[in-house]
Amino acid sequence: MATVRLAPILRPSANGSKQVSAQGSTLGEILADLYTNYPALKEQIQPEDAQELSRYVNIYVNDQDVRYLQKLETPVGPSDTVILLPAMAGGR
Repeated sequence: MATVRLAPILRPSANGSKQVSAQGSTLGEILADLYTNYPALKEQIQPEDAQELSRYVNIYVNDQDVRYLQKLETPVGPSDTVILLPAMAGGR
């Protein structure tokens, strides 16, 4: 199982967990497994369309941005780490 690290803003949707495990061989499969176990995360990670990644969430596999890899088809191994990091906005 891959390790999925959750940004603090996502943790309440995963029972307060800082990191969880998920099964799958691609990022899309990992996210689907994650949504099965923590349905509230879907609204925060892929609210618009399950076939696309939200532009407001940065996702990394082993510290590499999946937008520059294969997006949802990015391979994920059992010892890999996926990081979910919603983009922060602010200012005046």
